[in-house]
Amino acid sequence: MYIVQIASECAPVIKAGGLGDVVYGLSRELEMRGHTVELILPMYDCMRYDHIWGLHVAYENLSVPWYGGVIRCSVYCGWVYGRLCFFIQPHSQDKFFNQGRYYGCVDDNIRFAFFSKAALEFLLQSNKRPDVIHCHDWQTGLVPVMLFEIYKYQGMENQRVCYTIHNFKHQGLGGSDVLWATGLNREEYYFHYDRLGDNFNPFALNFMKGGIVYSNYVTTVSPHHAWEARCTEIGYGFGHTLHLYQDKFSGILNGIDYEVWNPESDRYIPHSYTKDDLTGKAKNKQALRERLLLREVDRPLVCFIGRLDEQKGVHLVHHAIYHTLQRSAQFVLLGSATEAGINDHFWHEKQFLNDNPDVHLELGFNEELSHLIYAGADLIVVPSNYEPCGLTQMIGFRYGAVPIVRGVGGLVNTVFDRDYDENHLPEARNGYVFYETDYAALESAMDRALDLWYDQPGEFRQCQQQGMHYDYSWNYPGKDYLEIYDRIRHK
Repeated sequence: MYIVQIASECAPVIKAGGLGDVVYGLSRELEMRGHTVELILPMYDCMRYDHIWGLHVAYENLSVPWYGGVIRCSVYCGWVYGRLCFFIQPHSQDKFFNQGRYYGCVDDNIRFAFFSKAALEFLLQSNKRPDVIHCHDWQTGLVPVMLFEIYKYQGMENQRVCYTIHNFKHQGLGGSDVLWATGLNREEYYFHYDRLGDNFNPFALNFMKGGIVYSNYVTTVSPHHAWEARCTEIGYGFGHTLHLYQDKFSGILNGIDYEVWNPESDRYIPHSYTKDDLTGKAKNKQALRERLLLREVDRPLVCFIGRLDEQKGVHLVHHAIYHTLQRSAQFVLLGSATEAGINDHFWHEKQFLNDNPDVHLELGFNEELSHLIYAGADLIVVPSNYEPCGLTQMIGFRYGAVPIVRGVGGLVNTVFDRDYDENHLPEARNGYVFYETDYAALESAMDRALDLWYDQPGEFRQCQQQGMHYDYSWNYPGKDYLEIYDRIRHK
């Protein structure tokens, strides 16, 4: 099968969040299964060019119709760790992708409307005819719209679209200028509720809604999050739309790269280990303490790794630090804040706790250190307000860090409470789950985990190993996506 991914990110060359990891990881898995995969990406001025091999111009003069004229583009081609990527570079005074950042520009909706148009023009003019186009999030929501309304009449009638939503909160809104720029034009037609009209703002077009309505199949990044998006406020107003299209909507759990995250061969950790022999994990715990100047003591080590923002439940992250210390355990935090107020709060905590030998707050992100924390930690806290999939708990399993998670999104699909899960046998349970957003719920789950560590070390080790036995690689998601591709190809 010939598959083209159209996305705004691909790790590690363009990475602002989990989207980049998913686009790269899924593409790699599909290729390993014998399929041809190509990626089309914007050519940002700020992307990591050092991760691209053999970058060269592949298509010199791509003419993209835009408003009443055309914008000329160069399409570059290069390899990103084995993945064949095409980068679209517009030659325009609008500087679509030359603004020093991936997102957060005042003209984001127009920038990515242009990217979607240019990607389809590239497929059309270069005579590429993939079996399936897989596009992601609001940035490419217009791809299936334009494919169905314009490009199928120009020789692309056989292409099918799978559309994956990674985050329902960011939907991409625009006005009639988007229609006139892209050549869709007919305002009354597209502003209709049944097409691109936003569910709550009659004067706005919704890019993500366009993706849902026009694509052949829609996925989100875990089965439980698919239910949340349809039935709770976490769908951010899309509940009715997803209900209408529920026959072509489901959740597929993301995977993680089992080559990058592998305690048996991880170059970022000093001691390798396996699920059958955790001796090296204890040595990594000691190495982590030495690096972060924590005291060497026989106590559990709890960690948090991730963004510090409201989505991640920062009030509970903060409380977890102090509850850990109250329970005579140690805590390590690695994370960067997305808002100034949260950043200031955690810097204050860092200074306040600076001389405490049982806690270390590392504000920022450090890839190398994250590997060592996973390898050294006994427990990892993931108290998210909402979590479409969650990769942290999966990586925690891989390294024998037992997760303590809030029961939302993909966390429900991956973490099965050791004490209370009735859907899994005791030997299949792998962590601790709580459901409320208050301190008491978090403390209850943490206490159960810490008590096991203190009172029944053998049982705790067994819980670690049970988590390590799970396969959360791209193996199963790759198979699931191929089944969807096959289904929509033959419609």
